[in-house]
Amino acid sequence: MFSKKWALLALLVFVGSLLLSACESEEKLVEVTRVVTEKETVVETVVETVVETVVEKETVVEKETVVVEVEPEPSPVDRLGGWLDMIVVVDEPTPEIAVARLDAGEIDIYAYTVTEPDIFDMVKANDKLTYNTAVGNYDTIMFNFVGPIFEGTGKFNPFASAEIRQAVGRLIDRDYIVDEIVGGLGIKKLVPINSMFPDYARYADVAKVLEAQYDHDPEWAQETITTQMETMGAEMVDGKWYYEGEPVEIIFIIRTEDERLEIGDYVSNLLEDVGFTVDRQYKTGTEAAAIWNQTDPTEGLWNVYTGGWISSSISRDLGWVFDFYNSDNFLSWIRWTYHDTGNPEYDVAAEALLRNKFNSMQERAELFEIALRGHKEYAAELMLFDAMSFTPRRQEVEVAYDLAASVAGADLWPYTIRRTGEMGGAMTVAMPSILTEPWNPVAGTNWVYDKSLITATGDRGLLNDPFTGLNRPQRLASGEAYIQEGLPVAQTLDWVSLEFVPENIVPDDAWVDWDAEKEVFLTAGEVYTQPVSAKAKYVCNYGPDLFDTQWHDGSPFSVADAVMMIIMEFDRAKEASPIYDEEYVASFESWQSAFRGWRITSQDPLVVEFYTDSYYLDAEEGMWDFRCAYPGSDTGYDFGGGAWHMVALGVEAEADQELAFAQPKSDRLEIEWMSYISGPSLGILASHLEEATAENLIPYAPTLSQYVTPEEAAARWANYSDWYTRMEHFWIGLGPYYLEGAFPVEGSVILRHNPNFIDPAEKWDGYTTPKIVKVEVDGPGRVASGEAVTYDVYLTFEGEPYPLDELDNVKYLVFGATGALAFSGQGEAVEDGLYQVVLSADQTAGLETGANRLEVIGVSKLVSIPSTATYEFVTE
Repeated sequence: MFSKKWALLALLVFVGSLLLSACESEEKLVEVTRVVTEKETVVETVVETVVETVVEKETVVEKETVVVEVEPEPSPVDRLGGWLDMIVVVDEPTPEIAVARLDAGEIDIYAYTVTEPDIFDMVKANDKLTYNTAVGNYDTIMFNFVGPIFEGTGKFNPFASAEIRQAVGRLIDRDYIVDEIVGGLGIKKLVPINSMFPDYARYADVAKVLEAQYDHDPEWAQETITTQMETMGAEMVDGKWYYEGEPVEIIFIIRTEDERLEIGDYVSNLLEDVGFTVDRQYKTGTEAAAIWNQTDPTEGLWNVYTGGWISSSISRDLGWVFDFYNSDNFLSWIRWTYHDTGNPEYDVAAEALLRNKFNSMQERAELFEIALRGHKEYAAELMLFDAMSFTPRRQEVEVAYDLAASVAGADLWPYTIRRTGEMGGAMTVAMPSILTEPWNPVAGTNWVYDKSLITATGDRGLLNDPFTGLNRPQRLASGEAYIQEGLPVAQTLDWVSLEFVPENIVPDDAWVDWDAEKEVFLTAGEVYTQPVSAKAKYVCNYGPDLFDTQWHDGSPFSVADAVMMIIMEFDRAKEASPIYDEEYVASFESWQSAFRGWRITSQDPLVVEFYTDSYYLDAEEGMWDFRCAYPGSDTGYDFGGGAWHMVALGVEAEADQELAFAQPKSDRLEIEWMSYISGPSLGILASHLEEATAENLIPYAPTLSQYVTPEEAAARWANYSDWYTRMEHFWIGLGPYYLEGAFPVEGSVILRHNPNFIDPAEKWDGYTTPKIVKVEVDGPGRVASGEAVTYDVYLTFEGEPYPLDELDNVKYLVFGATGALAFSGQGEAVEDGLYQVVLSADQTAGLETGANRLEVIGVSKLVSIPSTATYEFVTE
């Protein structure tokens, strides 16, 4: 619940927004219904020809809105922070209604990845609206795999069998889903890597084989289900499965806001056809999350869920996805803590890919093959399709968007959103789900729409390039990467330097562990009995401007904020700590297995060294906020920016077992999952704020008092107390907007312009049209067996040849008459816009008589989305 003061303020803000909008842009804010949805962080894809068509159409629309050439260039502006004065964010779960509200001017942008083709046609036909496209969201079928008997209900769970989970995957006709349910706006998906990201292009040969092996085969699926069910003790009676005299009932949690409603019904029909009794439970995002994500799987409250995920950005390295899906090294949500693949080879490969524990690209390829096969065998979550989605908005709205994550998942959206040519004013952003789970920086909400708002309140050391996925410096001034000789690391951007070295010896004074009892770091000299080397050493230099930044409560950023973040990484995993979290240990130990040391070599400017055996293929990606000890964003702390005094309140509350940062611990102790923005947590945090202020608390004093004076601590607590008095919440950040109010009952959030932000508003303007390569293939349609043949591959952008120096590579795969992969290779560069694929006489001699398929994949250096083309030819 929120106070009467907030209710009045919310009313005033909404009325004020109505008046402001009426005066400035004839827009209004209306009451909305709070129904929520969830598509979380992460991944994928689209048929290339569709992507090209949409991007071309989008470009045409954008050109219609550009200022005509005869008008003078706008004068430079001196505005700092975001372009807007206020952003009101509201719930709108229904895309059709959202488009109608856009047309009426009630909202300005619908920050959702819409996939319905009929709505796409509506947007394209409306001259008031435009859109951007993205290829980062995808749908899945998620299983509850515990059992086979649920402890809570005593009921039988057939999906405890990996073979049955595999069989369900082969019952599903993904072509039907793509063609009939989403109207062609996608491509069927069987493997967990995004087919529009670089790693799919690298390992397409393995992926294509698995896609054929696990594709639609209902006869095989039914036979497998029958065999496994009988082995587990079930029996078929009059076409229905029974276990110990009771029907085998499947509780299917089906999302209602998008195509997953139809997908859920379709899969339910398939399950009923093979003998299961299905209880279809239709839920909104919030209702569904309360079951699949917030109850212990052993309670047996669900068997299957229509999952959905969204990439947070273009991922240049997808090695992490296997641990993400099938272990608790990445996510510590309750379901994930029960993962047991039963496949040690897969587990080792997944963890090695997560931490980049390999010495060559060949070794990485071998690990990827093991992981891809193991993922399909375990089948805890079935991939369905990679969607081509669109985000609609008013024509006058400008905003940077990510090619994978669209607007909601883009790092740059809060820095760039505005009305064309305008400065200031208000804007209304609608999302299908906000305030779904608690906000806290340590282990709070991971829902993409919550995190999108958190992004607006935070700042970043590094921002993700929305077209390439490479990190670009925001607060970081420069970086240095020292990589062990022979490792496959490359550099693209000039803000980072790359040097290969024989070894990186960890200095004796580097922090390598934490004594939770004494509250001090342990150094390499104290822990290691002999010198230890690391595969990678990253040096992060923040330059002279970092300490000009301020937290929203007015407290200046300090080194203590960085040190607190490092402490929190260790302390929660130590049994001697008052905030020990046993569910966090697995994730920590996985990270620690590659970690070698942290060292602050300079405090002003702040320079941090990070030593690790986990490196990235791109030098730019090796440095990110966590490694660079920058706590201002959700890539420092995992779930939002965190000042030391902000996090300290949560530490005190968890130490007293009144609140818990993480959901599994809150469930285990039966206490509140900590929220800094609303609900019962606020009263508890407020009491600890009073205590901290009274005693002038410096948390972890044996360490942190070296970086915080009593006077600085007193100033922080005074600032925070004043903030809470004014705002009635505890959420502060460093970003271009601050959280003025969050209203879970109404389903709305108010963000305000941060006048103390140090960057000019136009800093990140200019991200408009991605240079996606178009691929076309030409050559003989009939080839004699044993005859060499050459195919021309044309690569263009907007009709012009793509420069060779902007192309990364061209790869080809040839599939024979049986559909199996015959061979693959690299194309040969000829000139700008032209590669050639040469098939040798020996290769064509190995092809059977009949129709073959040549698939060509072109990869640009400027846009990390590969483009594909297919050409069919006949061997005689």
